[in-house]
Amino acid sequence: MYDTSGMKSADSSESSSGKDSTRYLVARTADGTYNDLDIPTMGSAGTRFGRNVSLQNAYPGVDSVILTPNPRIVSLELLARDTFQPATTLNLLAAAWIQFMIHDWFSHGKNQKENPWKVPLAENDPWPEHPMTILRTKSDPTRAQGSDGLPPTYLNTVTHWWDGSQIYGSDEATQAQVRSGKNGKLILGGDNLLPIDAATGIDITGVNGNWWVGLALLHTLFTLEHNAICDRLLAEYPSWSDDDLFDHARLVNAALMAKIHTINWTPAILSHPTLQVSMNGNWWGIATEKIYKLFGRISKSEVISGIPGSPKDHFGVPYAMTEEFVSVYRMHPLLPDEISFRSAVNDELIQKRTFAEVVDKQAHEVLEQICMTDALYSFGTSHPGAITLHNYPRFLQQRTDLDGTIFDLATVEIVRDRERGVPRYNDFRKLVHRPPVKSFDELTDNKVWAEELQRIYDNDIDKVDLMVGLYAERPPNGFGFSDTAFRIFILMASRRLNSDRFFTTDYTPTVYTQTGMNWIVNNDMTTVLLRHCPGLAPLLKGIKNAFAPWPSAKF
Repeated sequence: MYDTSGMKSADSSESSSGKDSTRYLVARTADGTYNDLDIPTMGSAGTRFGRNVSLQNAYPGVDSVILTPNPRIVSLELLARDTFQPATTLNLLAAAWIQFMIHDWFSHGKNQKENPWKVPLAENDPWPEHPMTILRTKSDPTRAQGSDGLPPTYLNTVTHWWDGSQIYGSDEATQAQVRSGKNGKLILGGDNLLPIDAATGIDITGVNGNWWVGLALLHTLFTLEHNAICDRLLAEYPSWSDDDLFDHARLVNAALMAKIHTINWTPAILSHPTLQVSMNGNWWGIATEKIYKLFGRISKSEVISGIPGSPKDHFGVPYAMTEEFVSVYRMHPLLPDEISFRSAVNDELIQKRTFAEVVDKQAHEVLEQICMTDALYSFGTSHPGAITLHNYPRFLQQRTDLDGTIFDLATVEIVRDRERGVPRYNDFRKLVHRPPVKSFDELTDNKVWAEELQRIYDNDIDKVDLMVGLYAERPPNGFGFSDTAFRIFILMASRRLNSDRFFTTDYTPTVYTQTGMNWIVNNDMTTVLLRHCPGLAPLLKGIKNAFAPWPSAKF
């Protein structure tokens, strides 16, 4: 971990300056401030991304290098989906889930209009404008870039913490917009769907960018879960205020989502016995879930009793999401070309839509026509795409944004890694203590792919982009993505818990209440689904992991 923030500890008098109450001591703030009481701005919205590579390895290079090889050619000839390649060990909820999580963790915000990238195109390229224009990532206004000899930095517009900000927002205005003001609850319509922004037709929630029906399902589900937690807390503490109920329900809901990601989603996408043991160990420790439920924590050690409730540890570097973490989570091949919506009662086809027909305002329209139970069943019995070359959705290679901008997301993603100074594949491997690959045949055992890579990268294995290398690499058995990406994934998976006081020193009944702690301990993705869609019970019976494929209702 390498610090880009320049943050220093404040003295105790500075730590609470500007606060008119002590609420922040036992509750998450809207913008993520005061999670660390010694450095109140650590991890808050509007602070810099960190790095997983040393700063001397994070320089982007000159513009000509950033555009070489041509990122549009990489998009069309290496990434574009030929035929849909499914990930048969997962269901489509797993694809929706990771985007749901990503929106909690990071966003570079709106791009800047000054000095855009100009990507040259072949004469026969059907793109509507030549050259292709790509706006640059918004620069960091808190420092004069390059004046200190350090590589560029960028700001995260959402909180870096694992705090459910995709539901609750990362500022007071958004949080006020989603709250009902009564009994701590979030706003839902009479149909138990999220309210709609009249201007866009898109659901109102903490983060609603890149909206599609998969996100609509999960945002609605965990808004319902927040409100259910409020009902339970109100029954236990009837004198509590709206703020008391909201604060505690948010703590519990965010922790439950972190638990689901750790012990449900991760073992599903990284389906290997060692990983299942290690991720359960992250949460429960080697003492196991059974011991925790019987006796609670039996040790302060995270190894014995898990990270939640262990001492906080920043490992010498202020906590932040990193640019490399953003890069390894480029997983758009997970998205399918179309979704078939079927009945959870008999598997009868209700309707089939292309992906383009379930995005933006059409996502809400789908859930008005298809009940949550049927929609979730449809996701549970469908596969996402495999994270590999030649499986990037073509509909994302000519996508129209809400403001009318047309973009090729695959081309944009290649440019983003290059402009932000993320090392290319071989350099990245060396920096995460893996040997560089010596040839294209070593990178992939697919001979056709090896020849394509060799041609496009001018026979220079060291030019291969990180995302391309991660997609080309054959993952270990059971892994849904590459072992190289896993190195950053596993580091940050633990660090998101270790650094957060609400998962460590303040993960206690005093802060959460015993009722809240019990809710986290006794629930997972399956129980959340069943609480709000009990009609799924026959299908989830015997399913060990809700992100694995569900049985068909017709059998």
